[in-house]
Amino acid sequence: MPASLPIGTRGSPLALWQAEHVRDRLFARHGPDRGAAALKVISTSGDRIQDKPLAEFGGKGLFTKEIDEALLRGDIALAVHSMKDLPTQLPEGLCLAAVLPRADVRDAFLSPVAPSLAALPEGAVVGTSSLRRGAQVRRLRPDLKVVDFRGNVQTRLRKLAGGVADATLLAKAGLDRLGLADAATSVLSVEEMLPAVAQGAIGVVARDDDAETLALLEPLNDTATSVAVTCERAFLAELDGSCRTPIAGLAEIGAGTIRFRGLILSPGGAEWHDVEMTGPVDQAEAIGRQAGQTVRGRAGPSFLENLM
Repeated sequence: MPASLPIGTRGSPLALWQAEHVRDRLFARHGPDRGAAALKVISTSGDRIQDKPLAEFGGKGLFTKEIDEALLRGDIALAVHSMKDLPTQLPEGLCLAAVLPRADVRDAFLSPVAPSLAALPEGAVVGTSSLRRGAQVRRLRPDLKVVDFRGNVQTRLRKLAGGVADATLLAKAGLDRLGLADAATSVLSVEEMLPAVAQGAIGVVARDDDAETLALLEPLNDTATSVAVTCERAFLAELDGSCRTPIAGLAEIGAGTIRFRGLILSPGGAEWHDVEMTGPVDQAEAIGRQAGQTVRGRAGPSFLENLM
């Protein structure tokens, strides 16, 4: 390990867990000197905006912009992110150096009033900050009311306990990582609710000219996860996906084959277009791009334009 390897991260409990996890993996691989890799908490625009939907302020880059800037300045050597927060295009000079093994991709249902989404009473309020989740909830249950529900996992749990909503949805992987798996009332299958692109995966970003850091991170990369999220992110890129667009996608690998399922919805959930494609693993990115082009063709040019 080098004498100093500062790691940039957001300050939420989940972000800190993920950064600690990456640091532990680095130590396990390269040495136990914990002083070499200090966590540097960086506040992002997305963290500071709590009272309005993120779509009004520019989407996904709000959770990475300030961290990217610190990385480019050399204030930190690497940055740890939830892969689903990463824009499909990274700033010039930065690269995705490693993707760690993926955790559970599914969404968890949390509610004090019903055992499942299907069992919620008519007119119940579902809180979520995710357009993807909100649109799929409205698709499955158009009788429910969906409200914006911002904050980290613990904040959302407090809001739910305080009666701000009757139910919410959170990534199962995040609950598991925080030791909060028991907070889930039930877990939705991917057939019920297709996850966000790259949900459950942790990504590490570094400067593309920092050969030393890239070499340290290379052993942390999980090939299967990296291939799957490459496929999913290619789908997202073809659709110009952002926090303004309800898009879901999941790639699964087995026996040398990759199966991709993608979905795009109107925010109200009344209109949607889905796609499924399979092919060889070494064509993962091309399959994702083709799936995006296919669903864009099915939706027509006006569909996405009306969402932007």
